[in-house]
Amino acid sequence: MTGNLFESAESRPPKAAGWFTAHCDGGSRGNPGPAGYGAVIEDAQGRVVARLSEFLGRQTNNYAEYAGLIAVLKWANENGTKYLRVVSDSELMVKQMKGQYKVKNPGLRPLWEEAKRRAAKLDRFEMRHTFRGGNREADRLANEAMDKGMGKSASQPAAADGSAGQSAAADESASRRPEKPAARSAAHRPAPPPPAKPTRQVLEG
Repeated sequence: MTGNLFESAESRPPKAAGWFTAHCDGGSRGNPGPAGYGAVIEDAQGRVVARLSEFLGRQTNNYAEYAGLIAVLKWANENGTKYLRVVSDSELMVKQMKGQYKVKNPGLRPLWEEAKRRAAKLDRFEMRHTFRGGNREADRLANEAMDKGMGKSASQPAAADGSAGQSAAADESASRRPEKPAARSAAHRPAPPPPAKPTRQVLEG
């Protein structure tokens, strides 16, 4: 690999020359907790060529972010990709990869070193930060990986603390409880039961 690891805009090859773009994301429910990553890779024409995801067991958010980056770099190395642009919503990881932040966590250091080694095999490599909204599909894949690893149904997504599914289930259970019969009197028929409480459904983005 020649030149700087993170090339300037002026030195980039044109898009048609083969720049691949990868959106990657990772997360954990509990930090540490059940963790997973997701990634979407597109070719120079914007066509999706790979979707990657994996459940990582009990890990931290930052571990999962690096696992997603390494998965993308491994795919690029194994598929002959020479120009790779990675988009991540982890500002910490992006700045560590660019050398703007030091890697002080001993658990992340080996992951950072592996990511740097794999990135060095490419002709050109760059990273940029985006907010969570710019990484929606990768975020979805990461959450699906966590759901599968935790044995959760895709139709009942859980929040980061696992409370969403429980809240919806509790509300549904409450709505099915039989109402107590109204008090009878000699002059009146039994009053009709009040309308059932509507089920509240919690959705997480």
